[in-house]
Amino acid sequence: MERRQPTSPDKIIVDRRRKKSPASDMVRSVRLEVAGKMVRPIEYEIERLHSYAKSHVGARIALPLFLLVIAFGLAQWISYTLALFWLATTLLSYGLLYVRSLLFLRTNDDEIDLKHWRFQFVTSQILIAASWSLFAFYDCSTCGYGSTFVIVKFSIMLVFQAVTMMLSYGIGSALLLTSAPPTIIFALLMLLTYQPANAIMGAILITSQVFFYFVAEQYRTSLTANLKYHAEREELIAELATAKSISEEARRRAEEANLAKSRFLATMSHELRTPLNAILGFSEVMKSEVLGPLGNDTYKSYVKDIHDSGTHLLNVINEILDLSRIEAGRHELNEEAISLANVVDDARHMVELRAKTKGVSINMQAESNLPPIWADEKAVRQITLNLLSNALKFTPANGRILIRVGWTSRGGQYLSIQDNGPGIPEEEIPVVLSSFGQGSIAIKSAEQGSGLGLPIVQALMHMHNGKFELKSKLREGTVVIATFPRSRVLDISGKADVRRPDPKAGQKIAS
Repeated sequence: MERRQPTSPDKIIVDRRRKKSPASDMVRSVRLEVAGKMVRPIEYEIERLHSYAKSHVGARIALPLFLLVIAFGLAQWISYTLALFWLATTLLSYGLLYVRSLLFLRTNDDEIDLKHWRFQFVTSQILIAASWSLFAFYDCSTCGYGSTFVIVKFSIMLVFQAVTMMLSYGIGSALLLTSAPPTIIFALLMLLTYQPANAIMGAILITSQVFFYFVAEQYRTSLTANLKYHAEREELIAELATAKSISEEARRRAEEANLAKSRFLATMSHELRTPLNAILGFSEVMKSEVLGPLGNDTYKSYVKDIHDSGTHLLNVINEILDLSRIEAGRHELNEEAISLANVVDDARHMVELRAKTKGVSINMQAESNLPPIWADEKAVRQITLNLLSNALKFTPANGRILIRVGWTSRGGQYLSIQDNGPGIPEEEIPVVLSSFGQGSIAIKSAEQGSGLGLPIVQALMHMHNGKFELKSKLREGTVVIATFPRSRVLDISGKADVRRPDPKAGQKIAS
């Protein structure tokens, strides 16, 4: 089937091309916009320094314990005085870094001077490097080259490199200021002994320093990427929140405008109908030539056209006003006990003359002994007339319309109207159920209409707590079903009828 776009602004035709969701388009555009924005490195550096400071504040207990264990071990090979001196200087260096980290974390981001704080952290790292360089120079005068003391120092230096990498990767290449000097000093001392085992340990230390540096770089890169994704996510959330608030505000304004429109039209009934009634009345008098002959056949044709056009316009206005009153909440139901079959039969008689003129037969099947329902008789009659008029529009000459009234499978009552017209494409059903909506077949072949008949039926059925369904296929006709719930079915006492449907009393339609 050929695809086409709507050709008239007055008619609504389904655009069968697949459309993307506006929400998905918005999210996609915001993601591209956020991804395209360059986040300044200075923002990432602040976050990395935050990570660096948090790491050292978090290690405030583990680091002193680590240093105490090392100092106690040193005292086994060197004097207690040297071990305590190294412990004091190292604790002071780490303590100074801890205090500066704590102050940095308590400073607002807007007040942070990056150059100042980087200088503070780098000087602390240099002091720590100096204390560990002192450790590298320590030697045991009574121990041999292959002594346990050298192996212990080598192991401690490896642990020191790993700890420095884990705590200081956020500061970047500046972490080398802490671990590289003592590593180089110790490695040179090992190489200058000209002992193979010591030389191997020195080479391992240099290699491990390079390895730990690259690991720290990977951690820093991962941290930067996470910060970037976090910033993009926050900006995306902000953009979506803004778009949502704009959308909700637009929806609220549209609802207010629609309600104002409905109220306006509902109060304009007299102003719109009065001139039309005058036009119809006077044109009817002229067409009947009550006050004398017009004297010209052309004038008679004009008067007939005026009367027919005015009648059509009045019907359209009545439908618009009816729907507007319902939408504005000003339509009240005058409910009473009525016979659904009788009301439907009355409506059938009202359109029977039009059906005979067009050559369409209307048959009705109603189940016997149907109890009354609690509903608005005028509204039920309008529902039936709208559905029958709609069926007559689409039923071809010599066609047939079948009306059924009966029980639903859940104890309610239904009204079904079936025609053998051209049918409606499945994708156009939501359109014909909307206000002023008409499908492509209606535009091509049907009589004039406002497209409000079915929306009025839906609104009136909703007010009766009922349900309206439309089922149709091309070249197979259309079936419309108006279902009244079980709670509106009355027995003689006026209570809800609890009888089960009679399987022999005609076709059943599930509610």
